[in-house]
Amino acid sequence: MITNEEEARAFCAARCDADGMARIERFAGMLAEENARQNLVSAASLETVWQRHMADSLQLLDYAGDGVGPWLDLGSGPGLPGLVLALARPNMPIGLVESRRKRFEWLEQVKGEFGLSNCTVHGKRLEHVDSCETGVITARAFAPLDKLLRLSARFSTRSTIWLLPKGRSAAQELSEQPHATRQMFHVEQSQTDAEAAILVGKGKPAP
Repeated sequence: MITNEEEARAFCAARCDADGMARIERFAGMLAEENARQNLVSAASLETVWQRHMADSLQLLDYAGDGVGPWLDLGSGPGLPGLVLALARPNMPIGLVESRRKRFEWLEQVKGEFGLSNCTVHGKRLEHVDSCETGVITARAFAPLDKLLRLSARFSTRSTIWLLPKGRSAAQELSEQPHATRQMFHVEQSQTDAEAAILVGKGKPAP
């Protein structure tokens, strides 16, 4: 379990090269500046930005197996986890879906600043994004699980990996789902928050 910023930095460094760490360091500063203009994350969380946001995002790589892409991040907001993953792995294709105009513009700005050719930002609702087969689907605070699966099933295949940070409600939310969904997912403890968990799944949701 990561308990401080020093551990969080080491955790991140083990999951990207030196250039990746430099990019994420720069992104952390940009995130703080933009947060003064629009409320992207809680101000208090910026005091532990490496633990709360950077390591929290990069821990998803540990559950992706061979899922090198393409990735699809739903409701990317400030770029968590999708933009952090794109910064750490610039050769890994990833799409970010964000319908809110100001946040979409922020994601496009960061993409341009770093020249992230691996990253595509979709400034529209998920319902209007063209269907494509996706290797890994991520979503942090996007929607309740049943709605999330209903909206995004068309992007999945039988080999798609689902990585869904759900906070402390993960086990409870999964227990309330139909049997097929409960069989598809399991709960993993977050490595950055003792009270949080991640729903990890594989496959295509039942209709």
